[in-house]
Amino acid sequence: MTDFDATRALFHLPEGVTYLDGNSLGPLPRAAAARMAQVQAEWGEMLITGWNKAGWMVQPARLGDRIGALIGAAPGTTVVGDTLSIKVYQALASALDLRPDRRVILSDTGNFPTDLYMAEGLIRTLGQGHDLRLVAPEAVAGAITDEVAVLMLTEVDYRTGRRHDMADLVARAHAAGALVVWDLAHSAGAFEVDAGAADFAVGCTYKYLNGGPGAPAFITVNPVHAEAALPALSGWLGHAAPFAFDLGYRPGTGIQRMRVGTPPVLQMAALDAALDVFDGVDLGALRTRSVALSERFIAGVEAACPALTLASPRDAGQRGSQVSFRHPDGYAIMQALIARGVIGDFRAPDILRFGITPLYIGEADIDRAVTVLAEIMDTAEWDDPAFRVRAAVT
Repeated sequence: MTDFDATRALFHLPEGVTYLDGNSLGPLPRAAAARMAQVQAEWGEMLITGWNKAGWMVQPARLGDRIGALIGAAPGTTVVGDTLSIKVYQALASALDLRPDRRVILSDTGNFPTDLYMAEGLIRTLGQGHDLRLVAPEAVAGAITDEVAVLMLTEVDYRTGRRHDMADLVARAHAAGALVVWDLAHSAGAFEVDAGAADFAVGCTYKYLNGGPGAPAFITVNPVHAEAALPALSGWLGHAAPFAFDLGYRPGTGIQRMRVGTPPVLQMAALDAALDVFDGVDLGALRTRSVALSERFIAGVEAACPALTLASPRDAGQRGSQVSFRHPDGYAIMQALIARGVIGDFRAPDILRFGITPLYIGEADIDRAVTVLAEIMDTAEWDDPAFRVRAAVT
């Protein structure tokens, strides 16, 4: 049985702050500073020999397997490095290459915009007449036809928390001869995932995995495609023999070929410490706890704040680990909340977004958030010009 009081103690949480934004940036694991200091010491004493002596070069695969265990991926099929945008590009390019007779990339209007931007850029680069076809989230299943080369979706909508039925959509896509690329940015570390059923899966590590700002991304490739998927970004560390310095590219074996550039050693140290938190955590119990806290939050807000409208699915089975509400002045309301020490975030045009992360959030946090939000709404505290000034990061 997972002890969530024990996992909470593993994080640095500022005094007086209720943190409901772990779905955007997880808090600092207490062990991260010491782990990064260890790597700094290795750098100081070992210098360049640390790549071998300290094992820096093998960290992407080792951390990949740790993440793979959390997302249902087989050992040796996940690697860490680069950014999520890079990994989306890699996965989509490889998938399209495996379906040369098809030209449609199917996605939905709830997908994270960056994924769509990367698809648009790849289409321009390829110049082969591919079409990015967008449909409403609820229309995805019916839009999977034999024209589709790749179904590219984010499992959990970043705005509303709506969750796709991954198993059903993967089965439908495969039945139609299409491949599937899943973005697990809002799934990994939040609940049990079966990424092994997909062809490609990607995700970031700074949200529910708590790897820190700028933490590296990951990519998983189904073993069926491991030796056939050719990386569009043929970086030197994806080469079969990086230090042979051949003038021509030869892809490495399996997931190794999905490496691109030099791994971010200090960031990986923080991520390694963050993943330690999951040792012994039952993801099923985590999910059960998340649903209970989410239901408590929804009930509290709806009872105390009638001006807010639930934007997330009512059915917990159709939600990820976040709850969102709508209000025309959502940005100002969120700034007022943050000023009172309840941190969520805002997503245009009108979404107040709250991450429900049981590793460090409990009933008292939920109740405090409801109370403060109700006070802000009752007194119109949010209706202050200072709270309407848009910062660079919302």
